[in-house]
Amino acid sequence: MSDIWISETLYGGWRQQFRVNKMLAQTKSAFQDIAVFENEDYGRVLMLDGVVQITGRDEFVYQEMLTHVPLLAHGAARNVLIIGAGDGGVLRRVLQHGTVERAVMVEIDGEVISLSKQFLPDIAGDAWNDPRAEVIVGDGIEYVATAPDASFDAIIVDSTDPIGVGEVLFTDSFYRHCARILTDNGLIVNQCGVPFMQADELRDTSARRAQFFRHVSAYVAAVPTYVGGFMTLGIAAKGDAPGTQDVATIRERAGKAGIGECQYWTPEMHVASFVLPPYIARNLPGYTPRG
Repeated sequence: MSDIWISETLYGGWRQQFRVNKMLAQTKSAFQDIAVFENEDYGRVLMLDGVVQITGRDEFVYQEMLTHVPLLAHGAARNVLIIGAGDGGVLRRVLQHGTVERAVMVEIDGEVISLSKQFLPDIAGDAWNDPRAEVIVGDGIEYVATAPDASFDAIIVDSTDPIGVGEVLFTDSFYRHCARILTDNGLIVNQCGVPFMQADELRDTSARRAQFFRHVSAYVAAVPTYVGGFMTLGIAAKGDAPGTQDVATIRERAGKAGIGECQYWTPEMHVASFVLPPYIARNLPGYTPRG
């Protein structure tokens, strides 16, 4: 058994460690440090700048909830933009929706895509070769700033935390352009951190998006390797409020889209994920404490 351990360095006073059974890749791209390694409990693990991004064991939780919830909350998304998500897992889940006609994925770091194809092939599956997919190695900020008005129904942002290369994906300018290129019923979703440790991430992101979107809310998913409790996924919509559809409606939409049994997402989990404990909900605009 290996005696080599690697620490996640996201928090200053709290770390989790993974035993490295085998280091598969360790490099520095033009944008970030990248490591891919094998661990006996989580399978293959991708870390960027010392922070866990995805593992073969629990990736389904994050990928399913980041994708199926917004697309089924929308109900008729045909054109989807993905920012980041270089491992291909979000692209794969988007393309599981038979109602999606076009999925554009813009990832700034081509090295992440290359290493994911080589060492994490099961995460994306055949998504890279789907004719509906357009994969661009480029700057998502620039793409959003120059895309035509009302050209997408949904935007899914799968980024690192708002530090380093991911920082520019949490700005007023970015959200303004996202609102512009979304259709009238369009919506955007992105990870907003673990609020037990990163409440400012959810609070600041939600306040920024409230300037440009009619509805701003969040929902949660329990991802084992995103330590600190629930991971929040912030969602903002120009049209109907996400999280207001009932189970029957979501089940009907999933059937039309061709979404079968998943490992985490269900219509019931979809609806329940919008029920937030106060310590999370208080970071959203318009929160009113209940007596």
